[in-house]
Amino acid sequence: MRFQRILLKFSGEILAGDEGGGIDFDRLADYCKQIADVKALGTEIGIVIGGGNILRGSNSSQHGIDRVTADYMGMLATVINALAFQSALERSGVDTRVLTAIKMEQLAEPYIKRRAIRHLEKGRVVIFAGGTGNPYFTTDTAAALRAIEIEADVVMKGTKVDGVYDGDPMKDAGAKRFDSLAYIEVLNRRLRVMDATAISLCMENKLPIVVFKLTGENNLLRVVRGEPVGTIVS
Repeated sequence: MRFQRILLKFSGEILAGDEGGGIDFDRLADYCKQIADVKALGTEIGIVIGGGNILRGSNSSQHGIDRVTADYMGMLATVINALAFQSALERSGVDTRVLTAIKMEQLAEPYIKRRAIRHLEKGRVVIFAGGTGNPYFTTDTAAALRAIEIEADVVMKGTKVDGVYDGDPMKDAGAKRFDSLAYIEVLNRRLRVMDATAISLCMENKLPIVVFKLTGENNLLRVVRGEPVGTIVS
């Protein structure tokens, strides 16, 4: 097994139903089964989930809502998704903790680095909610930051496509897929892997990123085992 401690980054959109919003609980159950299979190998797992299926702060600010307020609304959306993930994972037999960057004692524990690492060492899946707790930062940046703090071996970004392309494969049939990329190439070409702040954090700390298709059969398990799935940025 190549990776022992991983940070999974999911966009909120992967949870969305056919109408593009809300939570598709069948999809959620499928993702949790994959995570449970990986957990059974002894892998330590942290998760950061976005909130775009419920509300995206940057979009809300375009409709007259103050940007800081909009970003906090987006952070609350990530907490809703994190609680849904926690419940589904525990139905799959996986012991789970939610840690939030904004204090919500009735719902989850506040994020403390040492506590997060201790949960991981005890075999619990840790879900990091609330982004970084600060406006103007995305959940991509939160994923990179938490991965560095918990000393993860890799950031794994589960998406709807099977890697990184030089265009949108959903719209351009001629888009080229990359097997591997350098951090600086991602930044210079402005490829849509993660935002520039997240990529820079990973580059400075030599933290690899794997972008893969989450809905593929056993793809998450294959990535954890080090098989050539998706695109690796290093």
